Amino acid sequence: MLSGRFMVSKPSIHKVVVPGLPSRLEQVCDTILSQARANKYTEDEVFAMHLAIEEAFANALRHGNRNDMKKTITVEYSVSPKRIDIFVTDQGSGFMPDDVPDPRCDENIYKTFGRGVLLMRSYMDKVEYNNPGNSVHMVKFKEKNNR
Repeated sequence: MLSGRFMVSKPSIHKVVVPGLPSRLEQVCDTILSQARANKYTEDEVFAMHLAIEEAFANALRHGNRNDMKKTITVEYSVSPKRIDIFVTDQGSGFMPDDVPDPRCDENIYKTFGRGVLLMRSYMDKVEYNNPGNSVHMVKFKEKNNR
């Protein structure tokens, strides 16, 4: 007799801690994106995640860790057929994401900061930061017509 309960498998959470070196980004991206392709995410979805991961990693490296190669960046991710969760955490003191000026406003159009946060928010379905702002959680849902 069945109890009425079903076993639901949760995607495994993978954790990678890498030195704060730009060269480590490619390895992290390749691993996550190959799993996305294996789960039949579209190339548009893969492209969006690639951009967002690059921006999050670059921000962690430059702004969070202040290019200190002794500090690490932690990337945690889970990939399932319906969604991908990515956490990028640096060892910096953090920031207030709501205080980042909108780079699309006239007074900020020629300033070189804020575009990464905007890109992540544009390309991912969900972007949220911890408090104190040294970790970003990004989510990409698989397109409904692609399931």
